[in-house]
Amino acid sequence: MNQKLDTNDPYAIARYIKEFKKVTPVKAYVKGHLEGIPNNGIRLYGIEDFWVLFGDQADMEKFLSDNKSVINSFELEYDRRNSAIPLLDIRYVDARIEPGAIIRDKVLIHKNAVIMMGAVINIGAEIGENTMIDMNTVIGAGAAIGSNCHIGAGSVIAGVLEPPSADPVVIEDNVLIGANAVVLEGVRVGKGSVVAAGSVVTKNVEPDTVVAGTPARVIKSVKDLNEDKYKILDDLRG
Repeated sequence: MNQKLDTNDPYAIARYIKEFKKVTPVKAYVKGHLEGIPNNGIRLYGIEDFWVLFGDQADMEKFLSDNKSVINSFELEYDRRNSAIPLLDIRYVDARIEPGAIIRDKVLIHKNAVIMMGAVINIGAEIGENTMIDMNTVIGAGAAIGSNCHIGAGSVIAGVLEPPSADPVVIEDNVLIGANAVVLEGVRVGKGSVVAAGSVVTKNVEPDTVVAGTPARVIKSVKDLNEDKYKILDDLRG
C-alpha cells in the first residue's frame, strides 16, 4: 500500500490506518531439514539443518505445523501484534537515530536531525534539519518541527488524530521546548521562542518569546536568556 497521504488531514490518516493490512511479523529460528520445501509465503534463509524464517504469524504457524515432521525445534521472535503501519526504513535517512527510537512510516526526517533513545514519532510528522528530538519525546501524527530546534526529553507534541484536528502542531525554526512540556493540537510555536520545562501550551506562541506555566504564558523575551544554554545544545547535536 503506497498511496499518497495528506498528513494534515486527520480523517485521511485515520482512513489510511484503517485500510492498511494489519500484520504480525514473526521471525523463526528453526533446527530441521527444510531444503526444497514449498515456502507458502514464508521467506527462508539457511542451509542443512539450520534456518531463519520470516513471515506473518498465521502463515508461519501453518508452515511450522505442516512441516513438523522435519523440524526438530524452533524459537519465535516478534515485537508487535496486528500492526497497522510499518516502521520507517531509516537506513538511508541522513540523520542520527539512536537505538530504541520508534518512527512510523510516512515520517520525513531532514538532514542532520538527531532522534534520541525512546523517542516516538508518529505517521506524517516532519523533523527539520539539525533538530534534536530528545529521549522519550512523543511527536504526534502530522506535527511539523522546524530546523535547529530542541524538543526536550519527555515532551509531547500533539498530533492531528487524538482528538481529530484540522490544524497540526507547528514548531517553527530555532525553538527550544523544555523537558516534559506539552504542546496541544493546533498550536503554532513561533520562530526562536522557548517553552519552559513542564509547561502546557494551549495557544499560539509569538516568535522570540519565553513562555512558562500551565497554561503557558509569556514571561520574558528570548534576548534575556543565557546564551550558554544554546552552546550546550549545539554540542549535543554534533
